[in-house]
Amino acid sequence: MPFLRGSLGFERFSVEGFDANTFDDDHIEIMTQHAAGRIQTEALENVHVGFLGGDHLFDQDFDLCKNVIQNAVHFGVRIDTNQIPAAIRAAWLQMELAGIAKDNESGVPTKSQRKEAKEAVEQRCEVEAATGKYKKMQQFPLLWDLDHQLLYFGGSVGTASGLCMDLLERSFGVELSHVGAGSLAEAWAIEAERYAELDDLTPGCFIPKPHQGPHAWANEHSSAPDFLGNEFLMWLWWTLQNNTDTIALPDESEVTVMLTKTLALECPDGESGKDNFNSESPVQLPEAMQAIRCGKLPRKTGMTIVRDGRQFDLVLQAERFGISGAKIHLDDDEEFEDEDRIDAIRLMSETVDLMFYTFCDLRSSKAWSKTQGEISNWIATDRGSSQAAA
Repeated sequence: MPFLRGSLGFERFSVEGFDANTFDDDHIEIMTQHAAGRIQTEALENVHVGFLGGDHLFDQDFDLCKNVIQNAVHFGVRIDTNQIPAAIRAAWLQMELAGIAKDNESGVPTKSQRKEAKEAVEQRCEVEAATGKYKKMQQFPLLWDLDHQLLYFGGSVGTASGLCMDLLERSFGVELSHVGAGSLAEAWAIEAERYAELDDLTPGCFIPKPHQGPHAWANEHSSAPDFLGNEFLMWLWWTLQNNTDTIALPDESEVTVMLTKTLALECPDGESGKDNFNSESPVQLPEAMQAIRCGKLPRKTGMTIVRDGRQFDLVLQAERFGISGAKIHLDDDEEFEDEDRIDAIRLMSETVDLMFYTFCDLRSSKAWSKTQGEISNWIATDRGSSQAAA
């Protein structure tokens, strides 16, 4: 069970429309009815998506005791495809055309012969697909946290996540929305009654040359302020270098943070490219400081966080707020059951969000202009030192 063992990587989705407070036998029956492999097909180009019990690629067994832990449902989704690779299709077509054209005086196939060759290839594709040798199966772990109305998807956002979300929505009548920096900020602003202030925000700039318009990587189909994720990582970098490694959180707890291992920076104008740094402390590298002096912004960073006596290592993607390579540290003699693992995942997820809410509170306040100026002065210093100009 991937969410219960080893390192973690996931994107999160909010779940709306699930009225039950707990998972029961009726829900288990729904998963059983939509289990992976129940529908077998040899049709070409078909895609089938079904639920997995969570143990392995062919696990079709679902049970409350097995799948429900701490009021969170641990299971999986399998995507079956039966598609002939494009390179093989192209090779078959060339072979057909060569065989047809050799009897022509010109050596070039006619229009009707090309059509004949394409039809022959389609027939061959159907025959080959029926053998099953081009069938592929992909599995993705899922953790549905009923208490927090969150779904953890063990993969990146893309075609696979879309297919998985569609299956869940159809099966359970719920609505799923990706949780990124922008949507997190909007949810916080509504709760904090600061939506008007947040809605007025535009991408900030930390160097003399102003950035114009949306970031080059911005999602053109979303109006959510995902740029706050990049600014959050910049603020966190500055805070840890200049002020303190302990961040006060909105729930009056604290988290100790250190940026480690990896750092990815990119030009928001799409002009000067990307920089990737791998080091025990990449934010200390002079090359990293030079990159942000050129106007690049953080898009991903590794970090170690400690809260409530629990330490986590993880890599956070700025705009999507996706987490990868996450590790839960355990004491040598610690007994760690599945229930503890679920609680730890919740704690890690909550801690990252609370850190971001602390930033959102500052970013949407009048105090931000002073902080932004201090960050700009820090970036501009020749040594990239920890002393910001007054």
